[in-house]
Amino acid sequence: MSRSHMLHPAVHSPETPPLAVTGEGAAALLRTRLPRWRPGLAAPAHSEVFASGDQASGAGLALALARDALKAAGRSGPAQEDRRQLLWVQDRAAVRLTGRPYRHGLPPELRHRLIHVEAQTPEDALFALEEGLRCRDLAFVLGEIAGNPRALDFTASRRLSLAAEKHGVPLWLVRLEAQPELSSARMRWKVAAAPSAPARWNAAAPGHPAWYAELFRARSHPHGEWSLSDDGNSLAAARPHNSPERAAAPDHVDLVRAVCGRSLAAL
Repeated sequence: MSRSHMLHPAVHSPETPPLAVTGEGAAALLRTRLPRWRPGLAAPAHSEVFASGDQASGAGLALALARDALKAAGRSGPAQEDRRQLLWVQDRAAVRLTGRPYRHGLPPELRHRLIHVEAQTPEDALFALEEGLRCRDLAFVLGEIAGNPRALDFTASRRLSLAAEKHGVPLWLVRLEAQPELSSARMRWKVAAAPSAPARWNAAAPGHPAWYAELFRARSHPHGEWSLSDDGNSLAAARPHNSPERAAAPDHVDLVRAVCGRSLAAL
């Protein structure tokens, strides 16, 4: 009798490897073990935010998330104020859709640190973004590019990811009126403007910024949807009432210290 016939049934022979979960089943199992995103977590080096061009919600949320990530990094590092500059790059089509950044609408600590670049073409915008990512004197880079220009293919996306990771300068790229295509961005959001809650002391006053946000791709977190709002002192995240995830989990609101003001004004 051969040795293979003498093996105990519980022991797998080389000819009969142990059963493994593969394909979609393995991916689903992995997603259940990933931590759910919440404000205050470290952000990847390269993120994308997809938004319409008539709400200015893309840049507003990107700025809020970028500043939240900076605060998270500050909590884990030395307690010192970050005084580095912010680079904001727009191509001409993005400027036509959303307008230029309004300096006095930025959070007070960022108003004197803004470097704004208006590029004529998507190619020029990508060049400016990549050059900015190579400068460690920048706190982060925020870009706005409209549509799906041919220049912004997977190769260009990969170049941005590598530059951000190598030099430690995070990139938040807002895709206006664009369809998600192949990208190397580590985290990808879809965002839309949400109704603001009534002002506490004056019901007729404008409310605080609010967004509906969907995280549809991330390496470190499962898919999820949130209602995000900013009251000027903190960023609040709660699951939308119509989210199927809400029915399977208890209601909660995560609060972290972060600030985000209105960042754009129409031309």
